[in-house]
Amino acid sequence: MLNRIILMGRLTRDPELRHTQTGTPVASFTLAVDRDFKDKQTGEKATDFIDIVAWRQTAEFVSRFFTKGRMAVAEGRLQIRDWTDREGNKRRSAEVIADNVYFGDSKRDAEGGGYAPPPPMGGGYSAPAPSGGYAAPAPAGGDQFSELSDDDGELPF
Repeated sequence: MLNRIILMGRLTRDPELRHTQTGTPVASFTLAVDRDFKDKQTGEKATDFIDIVAWRQTAEFVSRFFTKGRMAVAEGRLQIRDWTDREGNKRRSAEVIADNVYFGDSKRDAEGGGYAPPPPMGGGYSAPAPSGGYAAPAPAGGDQFSELSDDDGELPF
């Protein structure tokens, strides 16, 4: 059987860090996750608010580095929990027990409060070339390179 879930959304509030009676850290927070499709009548995307619970080191990490509005990726399992409210009514809640939580945005995006679209899928990161179009490699230390003795000073292209 398989019970894995991966969600990406924004925190609706700062994570709440608590400790069990034995001292185990537990953090809870809610992710606002947009649906992939738009409503036919309103033309807007609906948003689901999903409760996330993280334990131990993951809980400490989340409480230390995530705040309201940050984009987060939570990976874990879906858990259905039955409980009784203060009035004696039986209730049922669905929550994600997060094994891992990752940053979904950059620190710069979070500080600026703006949204930057994710980089395109496929290739890795490459630094932009300067305006001249050619960037000379940085000199490397040590004896990794030797001088060319037959250099006639002309470029090979």
